[in-house]
Amino acid sequence: MTGRARATVRDVAAETGLSIATVSRVLNGQSNVAPHTRELVLQAVGRLGDQAPRPRATPDARGGAVYVRCPYVLTDYFGLIVSSVGETIELHGRQMILGAGEAAQRSAVLPGLPDRQGVAGAILVLPPEPGEELVRLRDRGFPFVVIDPRTPPPKDIVAVSAAHFAGGRKLMAHVVELGHRRVGIIGGPVKWLPSEARLAGYTASLADAGVLPAPELLRHVPEPNIEHGYLSARELLGLPDRPTALVAFNDKMAVGALRAAAEAGLSVPGDLSVAGFDDIDISRAASPALTTVRQPLEEMGRMAVTLLMRLLSRHTLEALHVSLGTELVVRGSTGPAPR
Repeated sequence: MTGRARATVRDVAAETGLSIATVSRVLNGQSNVAPHTRELVLQAVGRLGDQAPRPRATPDARGGAVYVRCPYVLTDYFGLIVSSVGETIELHGRQMILGAGEAAQRSAVLPGLPDRQGVAGAILVLPPEPGEELVRLRDRGFPFVVIDPRTPPPKDIVAVSAAHFAGGRKLMAHVVELGHRRVGIIGGPVKWLPSEARLAGYTASLADAGVLPAPELLRHVPEPNIEHGYLSARELLGLPDRPTALVAFNDKMAVGALRAAAEAGLSVPGDLSVAGFDDIDISRAASPALTTVRQPLEEMGRMAVTLLMRLLSRHTLEALHVSLGTELVVRGSTGPAPR
């Protein structure tokens, strides 16, 4: 609770210089308002935050479809999230409209969502759009929830993610406990929030053991896939003083590291330990099976829909940024550091 009284329609009218009737038409979703006028009112509402007068729920908000934007190929990681989102939306008696595939990254979808007929709100999975575009969508009064934000979300935008820092720290603590001190890190794309958080977790556990990360042992990739994991691991294993363990941003990159180890004639985990992150199917199919960190991917999808339904019902959310716990999963790809 903030202790401040909720602002009134009269307050918004005074701030914008518009009439009370005009502000009411905007808040009630009526169409007979000029676009510039509507934008003035919505910007004022965005500035007021929790103290703003709540718009009246429209028919679309009560029963419209949910647009799910996931501009990536729906395999393993993204497929699990989107499947969970779809199942939960159906449980709430709504329809899902899906925009997926990498080609969708080139489509300017967000600006048109508030004007799309029959769409009540949206779930945005790892959105590539900058934070400013998300703020503009929020200021137009359109309800949405972000899953696994790529960059730090603005403070008043609802987001669900996994505890990347804690997961990275637990994983590296396990590697350190096995006696590894020279650890190669194959990080994700630069400036991705999950990549930076996991890297911070890795380095925190190394620091706990009195180890300063060596710059030559860190690699970042443009795309977190098997091929880039393989190429980065091959570089690290080609160093004169090679690492005794490799920790990858995700399971796919760790599988690429296993391939590089095999080509170098190194046994895993006898000569080299390898670990990933996510606990998708490929981590269990790898040989040896990967030590990794399990993300609650399906729960992230369910939680996002639950939060969106509360937004559509005009409930006030106490927690806007929800971080779900991760779990260390130890398998056969990690072992004691070679002497």
